[in-house]
Amino acid sequence: MLDSFFKISERGSTIGREVRGGVVTFFTMAYIVVLNPIILGGATDVNGDFLGGENGMAKIAAATALVAGIMTLLMGVVANYPLAIATGLGLNTFVAYAIASQMTWADAMGLVVLEGLIILVLVLTGFRTAVFKAIPAQLKVAISVGIGLFIALIGLVDAGFVRRTGVGPVPVTLGDGKSLIGWPIIVFIVGFFLMIVLMVKKVKGALLIGIAAATILSIIIERAFKVGTNYIPGAFTADGKDFINPKGWGLNVPAIPSEVVATPNFDLLGQFNLLGSFSKIGFIAAALLVFTLLLADFFDTMGTMTAIGHEAGLIDKDGNVPNANRILLVDSVAAAAGGAAGVSSNTSYIESASGVGEGARTGLASVITGVLFLLTTVLSPLVNVIPYEAATPALIIVGFLMMSQIKNIDWDDMGIAVPAFLTIILMPFTYNITVGIGAGFITHVVIRVVQGRAKEIHALLWLIAALFMVYFLSSPINTWVG
Repeated sequence: MLDSFFKISERGSTIGREVRGGVVTFFTMAYIVVLNPIILGGATDVNGDFLGGENGMAKIAAATALVAGIMTLLMGVVANYPLAIATGLGLNTFVAYAIASQMTWADAMGLVVLEGLIILVLVLTGFRTAVFKAIPAQLKVAISVGIGLFIALIGLVDAGFVRRTGVGPVPVTLGDGKSLIGWPIIVFIVGFFLMIVLMVKKVKGALLIGIAAATILSIIIERAFKVGTNYIPGAFTADGKDFINPKGWGLNVPAIPSEVVATPNFDLLGQFNLLGSFSKIGFIAAALLVFTLLLADFFDTMGTMTAIGHEAGLIDKDGNVPNANRILLVDSVAAAAGGAAGVSSNTSYIESASGVGEGARTGLASVITGVLFLLTTVLSPLVNVIPYEAATPALIIVGFLMMSQIKNIDWDDMGIAVPAFLTIILMPFTYNITVGIGAGFITHVVIRVVQGRAKEIHALLWLIAALFMVYFLSSPINTWVG
Protein backbone atom coordinates (compact mmCIF):
# COMPACT_ATOMS: atom_id res chain seq x y z
CA MET A 1 0.00 0.00 0.00
CA LEU A 2 2.81 2.42 0.91
CA ASP A 3 4.73 1.53 -2.24
CA SER A 4 1.70 2.10 -4.44
CA PHE A 5 0.57 5.36 -2.80
CA PHE A 6 4.00 7.02 -2.67
CA LYS A 7 5.37 5.39 -5.88
CA ILE A 8 8.44 4.27 -3.95
CA SER A 9 9.61 1.51 -6.31
CA GLU A 10 8.70 3.59 -9.35
CA ARG A 11 11.12 6.27 -8.18
CA GLY A 12 13.87 3.76 -7.46
CA SER A 13 13.68 3.94 -3.66
CA THR A 14 12.75 1.67 -0.75
CA ILE A 15 10.76 2.15 2.42
CA GLY A 16 14.00 1.91 4.42
CA ARG A 17 15.60 4.71 2.41
CA GLU A 18 12.55 6.90 2.80
CA VAL A 19 12.49 6.40 6.57
CA ARG A 20 16.21 7.13 6.89
CA GLY A 21 15.88 10.14 4.63
CA GLY A 22 13.00 11.53 6.67
CA VAL A 23 14.91 11.10 9.92
CA VAL A 24 18.04 12.76 8.52
CA THR A 25 16.03 15.70 7.19
CA PHE A 26 14.49 16.14 10.62
CA PHE A 27 17.83 16.13 12.40
CA THR A 28 19.36 18.64 9.99
CA MET A 29 16.51 21.13 10.42
CA ALA A 30 15.28 20.42 13.95
CA TYR A 31 17.36 23.41 15.05
CA ILE A 32 14.48 25.65 13.95
CA VAL A 33 12.48 24.53 17.00
CA VAL A 34 15.20 26.10 19.15
CA LEU A 35 16.33 28.94 16.87
CA ASN A 36 12.92 30.37 15.95
CA PRO A 37 12.07 31.16 19.60
CA ILE A 38 15.46 32.88 19.95
CA ILE A 39 14.80 35.10 16.90
CA LEU A 40 11.12 35.87 17.45
CA GLY A 41 11.25 35.75 21.24
CA GLY A 42 14.18 38.13 21.45
CA ALA A 43 12.45 41.04 19.70
CA THR A 44 9.70 43.37 20.88
CA ASP A 45 6.82 44.92 18.96
CA VAL A 46 6.00 48.62 18.70
CA ASN A 47 4.58 48.53 22.25
CA GLY A 48 7.68 46.87 23.70
CA ASP A 49 5.90 43.54 24.19
CA PHE A 50 7.54 40.15 23.63
CA LEU A 51 5.80 37.55 21.47
CA GLY A 52 3.76 35.24 23.67
CA GLY A 53 4.43 37.24 26.83
CA GLU A 54 5.26 35.04 29.82
CA ASN A 55 6.93 31.76 28.77
CA GLY A 56 6.96 33.14 25.23
CA MET A 57 9.97 31.05 24.17
CA ALA A 58 8.26 27.78 25.10
CA LYS A 59 5.06 28.81 23.32
CA ILE A 60 6.97 29.72 20.14
CA ALA A 61 8.87 26.42 20.21
CA ALA A 62 5.68 24.37 20.60
CA ALA A 63 3.84 26.22 17.82
CA THR A 64 6.91 26.05 15.55
CA ALA A 65 7.10 22.27 15.88
CA LEU A 66 3.32 21.85 15.51
CA VAL A 67 3.00 23.82 12.27
CA ALA A 68 6.17 22.27 10.81
CA GLY A 69 4.84 18.80 11.59
CA ILE A 70 1.38 19.31 10.11
CA MET A 71 2.55 21.10 6.96
CA THR A 72 5.38 18.62 6.29
CA LEU A 73 2.91 15.76 6.63
CA LEU A 74 0.66 17.50 4.11
CA MET A 75 3.60 17.94 1.73
CA GLY A 76 4.25 14.21 1.88
CA VAL A 77 0.65 13.06 1.50
CA VAL A 78 -0.69 15.70 -0.92
CA ALA A 79 2.38 16.39 -3.09
CA ASN A 80 4.35 13.14 -2.62
CA TYR A 81 7.63 15.05 -2.56
CA PRO A 82 10.61 14.70 -0.17
CA LEU A 83 10.37 18.29 1.01
CA ALA A 84 10.00 19.44 4.62
CA ILE A 85 8.45 22.69 5.81
CA ALA A 86 9.12 24.92 8.81
CA THR A 87 9.39 28.58 9.79
CA GLY A 88 11.52 30.35 7.19
CA LEU A 89 14.85 31.67 8.41
CA GLY A 90 15.38 35.19 7.15
CA LEU A 91 11.63 35.65 6.89
CA ASN A 92 11.28 35.31 10.66
CA THR A 93 14.06 37.87 11.21
CA PHE A 94 12.34 40.26 8.80
CA VAL A 95 9.06 39.81 10.66
CA ALA A 96 10.69 40.29 14.06
CA TYR A 97 12.86 43.33 13.36
CA ALA A 98 11.38 45.06 10.30
CA ILE A 99 7.64 44.45 10.72
CA ALA A 100 6.86 43.93 14.42
CA SER A 101 8.90 47.03 15.30
CA GLN A 102 6.23 49.09 13.49
CA MET A 103 3.09 47.39 14.85
CA THR A 104 1.81 44.80 17.34
CA TRP A 105 2.73 41.14 17.03
CA ALA A 106 -0.87 40.33 16.09
CA ASP A 107 -0.77 42.89 13.27
CA ALA A 108 2.61 41.57 12.06
CA MET A 109 1.38 37.99 11.96
CA GLY A 110 -1.73 39.22 10.14
CA LEU A 111 0.52 40.50 7.34
CA VAL A 112 2.13 37.06 7.14
CA VAL A 113 -1.30 35.40 6.85
CA LEU A 114 -2.28 37.89 4.15
CA GLU A 115 0.92 37.19 2.20
CA GLY A 116 0.24 33.46 2.39
CA LEU A 117 -3.33 33.90 1.16
CA ILE A 118 -2.14 35.98 -1.81
CA ILE A 119 0.38 33.29 -2.77
CA LEU A 120 -2.38 30.68 -2.43
CA VAL A 121 -4.51 32.61 -4.91
CA LEU A 122 -1.55 32.79 -7.32
CA VAL A 123 -1.21 29.01 -7.09
CA LEU A 124 -4.91 28.29 -7.56
CA THR A 125 -5.00 30.53 -10.64
CA GLY A 126 -1.99 28.70 -12.09
CA PHE A 127 0.20 31.82 -12.11
CA ARG A 128 2.87 30.50 -9.76
CA THR A 129 3.29 27.26 -11.73
CA ALA A 130 3.34 29.19 -15.01
CA VAL A 131 6.19 31.35 -13.73
CA PHE A 132 8.15 28.25 -12.75
CA LYS A 133 7.73 26.74 -16.22
CA ALA A 134 8.78 30.04 -17.86
CA ILE A 135 12.26 29.85 -16.32
CA PRO A 136 14.90 28.41 -18.71
CA ALA A 137 15.95 24.89 -17.66
CA GLN A 138 19.63 25.81 -17.27
CA LEU A 139 18.80 28.71 -14.94
CA LYS A 140 16.90 26.18 -12.82
CA VAL A 141 20.13 24.15 -12.68
CA ALA A 142 22.02 27.28 -11.62
CA ILE A 143 19.49 27.85 -8.85
CA SER A 144 20.11 24.32 -7.60
CA VAL A 145 23.91 24.74 -7.69
CA GLY A 146 23.71 28.10 -5.95
CA ILE A 147 21.58 26.64 -3.19
CA GLY A 148 24.13 23.86 -2.84
CA LEU A 149 26.87 26.42 -2.14
CA PHE A 150 24.51 28.34 0.12
CA ILE A 151 23.65 25.29 2.21
CA ALA A 152 27.34 24.37 2.49
CA LEU A 153 28.11 27.88 3.75
CA ILE A 154 25.29 27.61 6.28
CA GLY A 155 26.84 24.39 7.56
CA LEU A 156 30.34 25.87 7.79
CA VAL A 157 29.15 29.01 9.58
CA ASP A 158 26.82 27.21 11.98
CA ALA A 159 29.63 24.79 12.89
CA GLY A 160 32.06 27.66 13.55
CA PHE A 161 34.48 26.42 10.88
CA VAL A 162 33.95 29.73 9.08
CA ARG A 163 33.32 32.83 11.20
CA ARG A 164 32.78 36.54 10.83
CA THR A 165 35.87 38.62 11.50
CA GLY A 166 33.94 41.64 12.77
CA VAL A 167 36.79 43.98 11.84
CA GLY A 168 38.81 44.96 8.78
CA PRO A 169 38.05 44.40 5.09
CA VAL A 170 37.83 40.58 5.26
CA PRO A 171 34.24 39.56 6.19
CA VAL A 172 34.88 35.90 7.11
CA THR A 173 37.82 33.77 8.14
CA LEU A 174 38.80 30.27 9.21
CA GLY A 175 37.61 29.51 12.73
CA ASP A 176 38.53 32.01 15.42
CA GLY A 177 41.20 34.38 14.17
CA LYS A 178 42.30 32.04 11.33
CA SER A 179 42.61 29.09 13.75
CA LEU A 180 40.42 26.10 14.48
CA ILE A 181 40.02 25.87 18.23
CA GLY A 182 37.81 24.02 20.68
CA TRP A 183 36.29 20.58 21.00
CA PRO A 184 33.14 21.41 18.98
CA ILE A 185 35.25 21.87 15.84
CA ILE A 186 36.79 18.45 16.47
CA VAL A 187 33.30 16.95 16.61
CA PHE A 188 32.38 18.70 13.35
CA ILE A 189 35.50 17.40 11.56
CA VAL A 190 35.10 13.86 12.92
CA GLY A 191 31.43 13.83 11.90
CA PHE A 192 32.27 15.13 8.43
CA PHE A 193 34.97 12.56 7.69
CA LEU A 194 32.87 9.77 9.19
CA MET A 195 30.08 10.62 6.76
CA ILE A 196 32.55 10.77 3.85
CA VAL A 197 34.02 7.37 4.72
CA LEU A 198 30.57 5.79 5.10
CA MET A 199 29.42 7.25 1.77
CA VAL A 200 32.55 6.02 -0.03
CA LYS A 201 31.92 2.57 1.46
CA LYS A 202 28.28 2.89 0.34
CA VAL A 203 26.97 2.29 3.85
CA LYS A 204 23.22 2.79 4.11
CA GLY A 205 22.26 5.61 6.44
CA ALA A 206 25.67 7.32 6.22
CA LEU A 207 24.40 10.80 7.12
CA LEU A 208 22.13 9.55 9.90
CA ILE A 209 24.89 7.40 11.40
CA GLY A 210 27.25 10.37 11.21
CA ILE A 211 24.85 12.71 13.02
CA ALA A 212 24.12 10.13 15.75
CA ALA A 213 27.81 9.29 16.27
CA ALA A 214 28.83 12.95 16.38
CA THR A 215 26.08 13.69 18.91
CA ILE A 216 27.22 10.85 21.18
CA LEU A 217 30.81 12.06 20.89
CA SER A 218 29.75 15.62 21.74
CA ILE A 219 27.90 14.43 24.86
CA ILE A 220 30.99 12.54 26.03
CA ILE A 221 33.23 15.57 25.41
CA GLU A 222 30.90 17.98 27.17
CA ARG A 223 30.65 15.68 30.18
CA ALA A 224 34.45 15.38 30.38
CA PHE A 225 35.55 18.96 29.60
CA LYS A 226 32.54 21.20 30.43
CA VAL A 227 32.87 23.19 27.20
CA GLY A 228 29.63 25.18 27.54
CA THR A 229 27.79 27.35 25.02
CA ASN A 230 29.35 29.77 22.56
CA TYR A 231 26.79 32.50 23.26
CA ILE A 232 25.41 33.56 26.62
CA PRO A 233 22.34 35.85 26.28
CA GLY A 234 22.70 38.96 28.42
CA ALA A 235 26.46 38.50 28.86
CA PHE A 236 28.70 41.23 27.46
CA THR A 237 32.39 41.99 27.12
CA ALA A 238 34.06 45.01 28.69
CA ASP A 239 33.40 47.11 25.55
CA GLY A 240 29.68 46.26 25.56
CA LYS A 241 29.68 43.63 22.81
CA ASP A 242 27.91 40.26 23.07
CA PHE A 243 30.03 37.71 24.89
CA ILE A 244 31.09 34.94 22.53
CA ASN A 245 32.95 31.86 23.70
CA PRO A 246 34.84 30.78 20.56
CA LYS A 247 35.39 27.30 21.98
CA GLY A 248 31.74 26.70 22.92
CA TRP A 249 28.95 24.67 21.34
CA GLY A 250 26.58 26.21 18.80
CA LEU A 251 22.83 26.38 19.60
CA ASN A 252 22.64 23.41 22.02
CA VAL A 253 25.01 22.21 24.73
CA PRO A 254 24.99 18.39 24.35
CA ALA A 255 24.02 16.50 27.48
CA ILE A 256 21.90 13.54 28.50
CA PRO A 257 18.50 15.19 29.15
CA SER A 258 17.12 15.11 32.67
CA GLU A 259 13.62 14.65 31.24
CA VAL A 260 12.30 13.29 27.97
CA VAL A 261 8.77 14.73 27.83
CA ALA A 262 7.62 18.34 28.24
CA THR A 263 4.01 19.57 28.08
CA PRO A 264 3.53 21.91 25.07
CA ASN A 265 1.75 25.28 25.26
CA PHE A 266 -0.19 26.29 22.12
CA ASP A 267 -1.52 29.67 23.30
CA LEU A 268 -0.03 31.46 20.27
CA LEU A 269 -2.36 29.77 17.82
CA GLY A 270 -4.85 32.23 16.33
CA GLN A 271 -3.13 35.33 17.71
CA PHE A 272 -3.19 37.47 14.55
CA ASN A 273 -5.01 40.52 13.21
CA LEU A 274 -5.38 40.21 9.43
CA LEU A 275 -5.73 43.89 8.45
CA GLY A 276 -4.62 45.74 11.59
CA SER A 277 -1.31 46.79 10.06
CA PHE A 278 -2.98 48.92 7.37
CA SER A 279 -4.55 51.24 9.92
CA LYS A 280 -1.36 51.24 11.98
CA ILE A 281 1.24 52.24 9.37
CA GLY A 282 -0.85 53.08 6.28
CA PHE A 283 -1.79 51.18 3.14
CA ILE A 284 1.32 51.82 1.03
CA ALA A 285 3.82 50.96 3.77
CA ALA A 286 1.92 47.79 4.68
CA ALA A 287 1.59 46.80 1.02
CA LEU A 288 5.36 47.13 0.49
CA LEU A 289 5.99 44.86 3.49
CA VAL A 290 3.58 42.27 2.07
CA PHE A 291 5.27 42.52 -1.34
CA THR A 292 8.71 41.93 0.20
CA LEU A 293 7.46 38.87 2.07
CA LEU A 294 5.63 37.66 -1.03
CA LEU A 295 8.59 37.87 -3.40
CA ALA A 296 11.01 36.21 -0.97
CA ASP A 297 8.57 33.38 -0.21
CA PHE A 298 7.56 32.97 -3.86
CA PHE A 299 11.03 32.35 -5.24
CA ASP A 300 12.70 30.75 -2.24
CA THR A 301 10.29 27.85 -2.57
CA MET A 302 10.73 27.61 -6.33
CA GLY A 303 14.50 27.46 -5.90
CA THR A 304 14.30 24.89 -3.14
CA MET A 305 11.80 22.73 -5.01
CA THR A 306 13.99 22.77 -8.11
CA ALA A 307 17.17 21.97 -6.20
CA ILE A 308 15.55 19.00 -4.44
CA GLY A 309 14.15 17.76 -7.75
CA HIS A 310 17.55 17.87 -9.44
CA GLU A 311 19.25 16.13 -6.54
CA ALA A 312 16.56 13.42 -6.40
CA GLY A 313 16.54 12.92 -10.17
CA LEU A 314 12.86 13.84 -10.38
CA ILE A 315 13.20 16.66 -12.94
CA ASP A 316 11.95 16.13 -16.50
CA LYS A 317 13.80 17.18 -19.67
CA ASP A 318 12.38 20.73 -19.43
CA GLY A 319 13.52 21.14 -15.83
CA ASN A 320 10.02 20.81 -14.39
CA VAL A 321 9.11 19.10 -11.11
CA PRO A 322 6.39 16.42 -10.73
CA ASN A 323 3.32 17.61 -8.85
CA ALA A 324 4.72 21.17 -8.85
CA ASN A 325 1.28 22.71 -8.43
CA ARG A 326 0.53 20.56 -5.37
CA ILE A 327 3.93 21.35 -3.86
CA LEU A 328 3.34 25.08 -4.30
CA LEU A 329 -0.21 24.73 -2.97
CA VAL A 330 0.94 23.14 0.30
CA ASP A 331 3.77 25.65 0.61
CA SER A 332 1.33 28.54 0.16
CA VAL A 333 -1.00 27.18 2.85
CA ALA A 334 2.06 26.79 5.09
CA ALA A 335 2.92 30.47 4.74
CA ALA A 336 -0.53 31.49 5.98
CA ALA A 337 -0.56 28.77 8.66
CA GLY A 338 2.72 30.05 10.12
CA GLY A 339 1.26 33.52 10.55
CA ALA A 340 -2.00 32.14 11.98
CA ALA A 341 0.02 30.18 14.54
CA GLY A 342 2.10 33.22 15.47
CA VAL A 343 5.47 31.78 14.39
CA SER A 344 6.06 33.63 11.06
CA SER A 345 5.76 32.33 7.51
CA ASN A 346 6.47 28.63 7.00
CA THR A 347 8.27 27.60 3.83
CA SER A 348 10.07 24.69 2.18
CA TYR A 349 13.50 23.87 3.62
CA ILE A 350 16.60 23.27 1.55
CA GLU A 351 17.87 21.06 4.39
CA SER A 352 15.48 18.50 2.90
CA ALA A 353 18.35 17.82 0.50
CA SER A 354 20.12 15.99 3.31
CA GLY A 355 17.31 13.42 3.31
CA VAL A 356 17.49 13.17 -0.47
CA GLY A 357 21.21 12.58 -0.10
CA GLU A 358 20.30 9.67 2.16
CA GLY A 359 18.10 8.21 -0.58
CA ALA A 360 14.66 9.82 -0.07
CA ARG A 361 12.66 10.20 -3.29
CA THR A 362 9.02 10.35 -2.20
CA GLY A 363 6.59 11.98 0.19
CA LEU A 364 6.98 9.13 2.69
CA ALA A 365 10.20 10.79 3.84
CA SER A 366 8.24 13.99 4.49
CA VAL A 367 5.64 12.04 6.46
CA ILE A 368 8.42 10.66 8.68
CA THR A 369 9.89 14.15 9.15
CA GLY A 370 6.45 15.56 9.93
CA VAL A 371 5.72 12.91 12.54
CA LEU A 372 9.06 13.62 14.22
CA PHE A 373 8.24 17.34 14.33
CA LEU A 374 4.89 16.56 15.96
CA LEU A 375 6.65 14.37 18.50
CA THR A 376 9.00 17.27 19.15
CA THR A 377 6.11 19.25 20.65
CA VAL A 378 6.36 16.94 23.65
CA LEU A 379 9.88 15.55 23.21
CA SER A 380 11.72 18.87 22.94
CA PRO A 381 14.34 17.87 25.59
CA LEU A 382 15.68 15.23 23.18
CA VAL A 383 15.99 17.68 20.27
CA ASN A 384 17.88 20.07 22.52
CA VAL A 385 20.68 17.50 22.82
CA ILE A 386 22.03 17.87 19.26
CA PRO A 387 24.54 20.72 18.75
CA TYR A 388 25.12 22.42 15.41
CA GLU A 389 28.51 20.73 15.14
CA ALA A 390 26.94 17.25 15.03
CA ALA A 391 24.31 17.99 12.37
CA THR A 392 26.00 20.48 10.04
CA PRO A 393 28.50 18.05 8.41
CA ALA A 394 25.50 16.63 6.54
CA LEU A 395 24.90 20.05 4.97
CA ILE A 396 28.45 20.16 3.60
CA ILE A 397 28.00 16.73 2.02
CA VAL A 398 24.70 17.77 0.46
CA GLY A 399 26.28 20.98 -0.88
CA PHE A 400 28.87 18.85 -2.66
CA LEU A 401 26.21 16.61 -4.18
CA MET A 402 24.22 19.57 -5.48
CA MET A 403 27.32 21.30 -6.85
CA SER A 404 27.92 18.39 -9.23
CA GLN A 405 25.03 19.58 -11.43
CA ILE A 406 27.06 22.59 -12.62
CA LYS A 407 28.28 20.54 -15.60
CA ASN A 408 24.79 20.83 -17.14
CA ILE A 409 25.12 24.60 -17.69
CA ASP A 410 26.19 25.89 -21.13
CA TRP A 411 29.11 28.17 -20.21
CA ASP A 412 29.59 29.23 -23.85
CA ASP A 413 26.22 31.02 -24.01
CA MET A 414 26.63 34.39 -22.27
CA GLY A 415 22.87 34.73 -21.90
CA ILE A 416 22.92 31.65 -19.70
CA ALA A 417 26.46 31.65 -18.30
CA VAL A 418 26.50 35.15 -16.76
CA PRO A 419 23.03 34.87 -15.16
CA ALA A 420 23.92 31.38 -13.91
CA PHE A 421 27.19 32.64 -12.46
CA LEU A 422 25.46 35.52 -10.63
CA THR A 423 22.72 33.19 -9.38
CA ILE A 424 25.28 30.74 -8.02
CA ILE A 425 27.61 33.20 -6.29
CA LEU A 426 25.07 35.67 -4.91
CA MET A 427 23.10 33.09 -2.94
CA PRO A 428 25.97 32.30 -0.54
CA PHE A 429 27.60 35.75 -0.76
CA THR A 430 24.39 37.57 0.21
CA TYR A 431 23.08 34.73 2.39
CA ASN A 432 19.83 35.01 0.45
CA ILE A 433 18.32 32.65 -2.15
CA THR A 434 15.93 35.27 -3.52
CA VAL A 435 18.71 37.75 -4.30
CA GLY A 436 20.55 35.17 -6.40
CA ILE A 437 17.42 34.25 -8.33
CA GLY A 438 16.48 37.88 -8.93
CA ALA A 439 19.95 38.86 -10.17
CA GLY A 440 19.97 35.88 -12.53
CA PHE A 441 16.56 36.69 -14.01
CA ILE A 442 17.31 40.38 -14.56
CA THR A 443 20.70 39.66 -16.12
CA HIS A 444 19.24 36.99 -18.40
CA VAL A 445 16.64 39.44 -19.75
CA VAL A 446 19.20 42.23 -20.26
CA ILE A 447 21.73 40.02 -22.11
CA ARG A 448 19.11 38.40 -24.33
CA VAL A 449 17.91 41.89 -25.34
CA VAL A 450 21.49 43.00 -26.10
CA GLN A 451 21.99 39.82 -28.15
CA GLY A 452 18.92 40.62 -30.19
CA ARG A 453 17.16 37.51 -28.89
CA ALA A 454 14.38 39.21 -26.93
CA LYS A 455 11.79 36.98 -28.61
CA GLU A 456 13.24 34.03 -26.67
CA ILE A 457 12.28 35.64 -23.35
CA HIS A 458 9.02 34.31 -21.95
CA ALA A 459 6.48 37.05 -21.30
CA LEU A 460 6.30 36.14 -17.62
CA LEU A 461 10.07 36.58 -17.28
CA TRP A 462 9.72 40.22 -18.35
CA LEU A 463 7.17 40.71 -15.59
CA ILE A 464 9.21 38.86 -12.96
CA ALA A 465 12.40 40.77 -13.87
CA ALA A 466 10.49 44.04 -13.44
CA LEU A 467 9.13 42.91 -10.06
CA PHE A 468 12.63 41.98 -8.93
CA MET A 469 13.81 45.47 -9.84
CA VAL A 470 11.11 46.80 -7.51
CA TYR A 471 12.27 44.30 -4.88
CA PHE A 472 15.89 45.43 -5.08
CA LEU A 473 14.84 49.09 -4.99
CA SER A 474 12.20 48.62 -2.27
CA SER A 475 14.15 50.61 0.32
CA PRO A 476 14.46 53.85 -1.72
CA ILE A 477 10.88 53.38 -2.96
CA ASN A 478 9.68 53.02 0.62
CA THR A 479 11.62 56.15 1.60
CA TRP A 480 10.17 58.05 -1.34
CA VAL A 481 6.54 57.14 -0.68
CA GLY A 482 7.06 57.73 3.03
